[in-house]
Amino acid sequence: MISIQHLTYRYDKKAPLILDHINLEINKGECVALIGQNGSGKTTLLKQLNGLLKPTSGRVTINGLDTATTKTSALARHIGYLFQNPDHQIFCNTVYDEIRFGLLNIQCPPEEIHDRIKRIAGLLGLENKLTRDPFTLSRGERQRVALASVLVLETDILVLDEPTTGQDYRECVEIMEIVKDLNRMGKTIIMVSHDIEVVADYCERTIILHQGRVLEDDATHVVLRKSESLMLSGLEPPQIIQLALRFGPLFQHVRSPEDMAEAVAACAVPGGVRV
Repeated sequence: MISIQHLTYRYDKKAPLILDHINLEINKGECVALIGQNGSGKTTLLKQLNGLLKPTSGRVTINGLDTATTKTSALARHIGYLFQNPDHQIFCNTVYDEIRFGLLNIQCPPEEIHDRIKRIAGLLGLENKLTRDPFTLSRGERQRVALASVLVLETDILVLDEPTTGQDYRECVEIMEIVKDLNRMGKTIIMVSHDIEVVADYCERTIILHQGRVLEDDATHVVLRKSESLMLSGLEPPQIIQLALRFGPLFQHVRSPEDMAEAVAACAVPGGVRV
């Protein structure tokens, strides 16, 4: 469980607040999207979760561990963090060594290491690239290497900062289906994304940050209908929800093309469609 109580953060004493009295509870097994404009505090909030940044005031706990007083190496056993830019996370000379690095840090039994790496590499389509230098790979491939180095640790909580960056449509779907499966297995997912369609398809709960404060926090299908709040975040509702909003209250439950088809069928009357 993640508990954030009265969290504030500023980079120095004279700087303005980047996070302004944040209060959140994220329960085990949730899949939560964190959205907002650039500079709204999303990445700063994520870095509070794994101890890379410490609160100016307030408290953050991860599975009961206070991030202000717990070493990042201890937090790493509970929470895996994917950086927005993979080049800030990769520093080994081969893909294999990159994926292995975290396992060595947590003192994973040697007999498990190779099997874990092989399994994760296969899951992310990296099995033929294990001997390659990561920096000879494409941006999308480096993102998957960074993701592999996080997933191989098998933490209870995954924090993903723009996990689909640099991926084409097929690769994006493949990665998000992996994330979905992990969530079904009980992993807690907190994900920053500017792709509103990804948020709509995969996240049950959505939090909007605006100027360092929580602007919205509700079920995703509720938040994505709040056009004014999304506009403040520089986002628009997914196209299917925009269409549903035009059709009125009978379509308020619509979240997908399948929902739309069912709603239209339910409104069908002899001679046409009643909307």
